[in-house]
Amino acid sequence: MEVILLSKVENLGALGDKVSVRSGYARNYLIPQGKAKFATAENIAEFEARRAELEAQAASALATAEERKSKLDGITVTITAKEAGEGKLFGSVGNIDVLEALTSLGHQVEKREIRMPDGAFRNVGEHQVELHLHTDVNATVTISIVPEE
Repeated sequence: MEVILLSKVENLGALGDKVSVRSGYARNYLIPQGKAKFATAENIAEFEARRAELEAQAASALATAEERKSKLDGITVTITAKEAGEGKLFGSVGNIDVLEALTSLGHQVEKREIRMPDGAFRNVGEHQVELHLHTDVNATVTISIVPEE
């Protein structure tokens, strides 16, 4: 199924690209989310008429993400947790704990932006967390887990 992308979609294409995707992906995800339209002649003409507006929105979203990255990139957040001994934690520190720590410092972050590919942290120490702010913008935050006194 041919669709025209109304915004950049990771691992698929950029704004205005005409791509071929499976019909279920188009009908169940891309079109309801407003990320694509069927590639009919009238939809392509409508897209070309709105192209400048959509590009301005995309540039604005990218600029906002870059600004957020400059505030977040390289900061260190300290989280206290119960230690079981030998550097291991009772339980773990997950993305919700990271979210709460960042919001308590005044940073606006959403849960879906926090990327922890190796899962929750189960040891005391410093760990790197990547924040996926935009399809082209990632920020790295250091999480310092210290044991409770």
